[in-house]
Amino acid sequence: MIDSGFETTSLRMTLLLLVTFQAPAADVDRIMDAVVAIVPLAMGKYDRNAYQSAHGIERYRPLNGAAAGAETELRRRPGTVEVSFELPDDQALAARVVEAIFQAHSYQEPVIRIQPILASRSKGLDDRANPNRWWNTTGDWKKVAASATETA
Repeated sequence: MIDSGFETTSLRMTLLLLVTFQAPAADVDRIMDAVVAIVPLAMGKYDRNAYQSAHGIERYRPLNGAAAGAETELRRRPGTVEVSFELPDDQALAARVVEAIFQAHSYQEPVIRIQPILASRSKGLDDRANPNRWWNTTGDWKKVAASATETA
């Protein structure tokens, strides 16, 4: 199943590559700018599609040869996030993207992972009458969020 994908009435499950990296939250925009300079991360009528996790704590200990020098204590770095996005199943493109992440990253040894996945892609059917779509319930979520902030 993973090598071919499949379709339903509303969507296609397509073979793609899931790219995931960890970085300090402050570095993400710089890294993602380097990625989208190579590939727009398009999904239907949207681009720059990616997911960023909440802040977590990265744990590591530098060994001999590390830029920080060898240390005996475990380091704990708060404010680290995980970012993921999908690419076409194209090894040459993936290699360019991984190199861009590496070059834009602040770490000596960035954590970058690539996994083959099946990912959904809408067929773009007319779903204006679907009562579960945000535009048929609350309207524009950006306006709802802004008005909630203004009244707080």
